[in-house]
Amino acid sequence: MFSRPRPLRRSLPSRLRVLPSLRSALVALLMGAAALPAWAQVSASDAWTRATVPQQKVAGVFLQLRSVADARLIEASSGAARAVEIHEMAMDGNVMKMRQVPGLDLPAGKPVDLKPGGYHLMLIDLKAPLREGEAVPLSLVVQGRDGRRESLEVRALVRPISAVGSGSSHGHPHGHAHGKAAH
Repeated sequence: MFSRPRPLRRSLPSRLRVLPSLRSALVALLMGAAALPAWAQVSASDAWTRATVPQQKVAGVFLQLRSVADARLIEASSGAARAVEIHEMAMDGNVMKMRQVPGLDLPAGKPVDLKPGGYHLMLIDLKAPLREGEAVPLSLVVQGRDGRRESLEVRALVRPISAVGSGSSHGHPHGHAHGKAAH
């Protein structure tokens, strides 16, 4: 008289068929997240450079970098120039000197300003003049403490040739060549 309740597995066959797909998707998502390096959270903001005059072959690029974990900016490139170098301007006695540096530390959670009169990127051997309002593409390579590298694509806005950023200014329009030697 009384009918037995149906077993649960018979009443939900279509739902059970969906679960393996969801399980596979979840496993794939978790494995993908595990493959991402924890230090790979580097951001760039306020990237800019100055417009250049026709024969000018170099230009400085300024921006702010922030990393979630300790990392190091180790390389940069741009289609707008033959090379991009990481530079530092520092006082040596009473003389301001510029030199290329092999990299720039990005301490966890702290903003690192690349600005006139300090650290900056130097575009070497420009392929064409930089015109106000354009954007210069840059590719930055950051290395985490574990040795893994991350590329970060940045676009630097070209400001007027007379633009001055926060902090001290170079005081010159970069109309001369910069090498590894101080000037």
